[in-house]
Amino acid sequence: MPTSENRGDMRDPSPPVYREIAEALRSAIASGELSDGDRVPGENDLMKRYGVARATARQALSVLINEGIVVAVRGSGVYVRTFRPLRRHGPRRLSRELWGGGRAIWQADTADRAFAADNITVRETAAPEHVARALDLPEQERVVVRRRRYLLDDRPMQLATSYLPAKLAAGTAIAEADTGPGGIYARLAELGHAPAHFTEEIRVRMPSPAEVEELALSAGTPVLDVMRTALTSDHRAVELNEMTLDGSAYILQYDFDA
Repeated sequence: MPTSENRGDMRDPSPPVYREIAEALRSAIASGELSDGDRVPGENDLMKRYGVARATARQALSVLINEGIVVAVRGSGVYVRTFRPLRRHGPRRLSRELWGGGRAIWQADTADRAFAADNITVRETAAPEHVARALDLPEQERVVVRRRRYLLDDRPMQLATSYLPAKLAAGTAIAEADTGPGGIYARLAELGHAPAHFTEEIRVRMPSPAEVEELALSAGTPVLDVMRTALTSDHRAVELNEMTLDGSAYILQYDFDA
């Protein structure tokens, strides 16, 4: 018999029952037995099938909800939410060939999948301190602020806010809701300020309540903060873009020479 001293060091090699149930459901989804939009067995079904308590069944479903594999619909049940992640290729999506040819940078990532932008707002305001610093502007210099939300296959994916010097962007198509073919960067090029270099900083964090709502995030889903600065050939910063991405919906790809 183990003593009280060494009993606490013993480890049960088998996973908790709720994890076994979650894995069985996950396998059913991966195999196609349960497909996008299908109702997942509920707590009562799992209790009966596996002979477990309600708390165990609930915990198994919570694992999949937190992973973003399924989504709970109040008063209806839990449903499969399969989604093919978007591969975000950093260098390719920002190439001059893309936006210079009148294409949106999203087209480099989405191929034939349906994407759209909504909740577009454009305003002019004094530059926040960090924006003035990034764009090398005097204190209280005015900036044009463009905010929008991007959706892929009708799913909210990203929030983006661009800041551009008002002296450069005000009164141009950049300050309109629809910036035209090629977007902001094509318009900057027409103004003689074509981006020639980009820098991006990325960090991971948990979302705010407002971000959870806007991006329709499942519980426990992190977001990616991407801060991109666009610079001209003479290294003048012409745009700061602050993006918040659904962390469960992206694969970030960067290619580098050795």
